[in-house]
Amino acid sequence: MKQDEEQTEYAVRPNKSQQKRELAERATLIEGAAGLSDAELERLGWDADAIAEIGKLRALKPSGARKRQLKFCVKRLGDTDLQPLAEYLRDRSSQQVAANRRFHHLERWRDRLIEAGDALLGEAMQEWPDLDRQRLRQLIREARREREADKAPAAARRLFRYLRELSGL
Repeated sequence: MKQDEEQTEYAVRPNKSQQKRELAERATLIEGAAGLSDAELERLGWDADAIAEIGKLRALKPSGARKRQLKFCVKRLGDTDLQPLAEYLRDRSSQQVAANRRFHHLERWRDRLIEAGDALLGEAMQEWPDLDRQRLRQLIREARREREADKAPAAARRLFRYLRELSGL
């Protein structure tokens, strides 16, 4: 019963799987940092040496050398807090998604206007109050003529640009 009184302490070994997941996450973030410009990295508070290493990573094509450089960057930036980078990449991604959504919304409007024409002018006036009705009708007519004649969609592009101007994009 002496064993109960004596407690042996075991060394707590770090979980290797967890360490590998953390390194993989850091590698993913650093790979994302390679897609940023040097000015963006400076705004995130990165030092010149780290930016230079990311620049070397950016210059390499997908290969073994790139993987080695990525591992080196992960090791080199091991003590750097990458949370601001993760937030920046997440915000940047969500802004891009929102911009794509607005772009597709305008494309759908353009296509609907070409198809329906004057029937949608009232809805378009509600969507864009400063709309020039005459200019819009002219652009729609030109786009329809081009579509019927199987020509390049130059007028449809002009219509899209006009809708983009109205939306402030």
